[in-house]
Amino acid sequence: MKNIISIKNLCKTYNTGHEALKNINLDIKEGEILALLGPNGAGKTTLISTICGLVSPSSGKITVDGFDIIKNYRETRSRIGLVPQELSIAAFDKVFETLSFSRGLFGKKPNKGYIEQLLKDLSLFDKKDNELRALSGGMKRRVLIGKALSHEPRILFLDEPTAGVDVELRKDMWKIIDRLRKSGVTIILTTHYIEEAEEIADRVGVISGGKLLLIEEKKDLMQKMGQKQLIIELKKSISSIPESLTSYDLSLSNNGLFLSYRYDTRGERTGITTLMKAINNSELELKDIQTKQSSLEDIFVNLVKESA
Repeated sequence: MKNIISIKNLCKTYNTGHEALKNINLDIKEGEILALLGPNGAGKTTLISTICGLVSPSSGKITVDGFDIIKNYRETRSRIGLVPQELSIAAFDKVFETLSFSRGLFGKKPNKGYIEQLLKDLSLFDKKDNELRALSGGMKRRVLIGKALSHEPRILFLDEPTAGVDVELRKDMWKIIDRLRKSGVTIILTTHYIEEAEEIADRVGVISGGKLLLIEEKKDLMQKMGQKQLIIELKKSISSIPESLTSYDLSLSNNGLFLSYRYDTRGERTGITTLMKAINNSELELKDIQTKQSSLEDIFVNLVKESA
């Protein structure tokens, strides 16, 4: 896949002296879903706003489909759809009219069939003649996606697309995003929901303090950085870890009924075999054994802590 967005040495410093973006380098592939994770103030929205031409970079270069975002602003902006985090829509406008007007702003000819199909894809067709003030928060967010897609962009930015949306509607939104990707749209989303990135992203980027800490294929990230935890349940609780097991970096929990042992899945030797032999020799009675894989959330938290 070719790169549809290329970011080189991007920096943004505001007049206050705050460095919102620090030397960002990132290539985004055509047709992928990229999830950008990061705490509040990390620089996620600033990065999106800069690519979309809403914020001027202090230095660096961004190209969209080969066009420079500053020299060829109209070309790049016509390829981009942006769904902002805020629900900013006119209360008395109607759904169909809102999408049609947004399409016209980009110089696109009216296309009733396209707008109607878009509304059907977003489960909004039965609301097409409703005023926006009559819609629920989740429906309004769908309208924002419709507005962003009205001019048939090749790239869609979603800034916290499921913020304030209930779990059921969030999963509906994931399905919408997946359908868009299958139609060839490149999708970049920012999110606070780790499970959102785990569910739908192809790649995951982690931003903190204006720096891009990591950009990785999701499956490779889980394999490369994930750790496993061996959880040993005992038949009888113990007050402390036996001296013969102190070299294994075990932790005791749940009133002395559980021993936990972390190991690196990348290592040639996990140490589990020798640990189990040592536990057997310690005369502890085991009730159950299970393993637990580190989640993307664990990885994210660790990366942000290390960068602080």
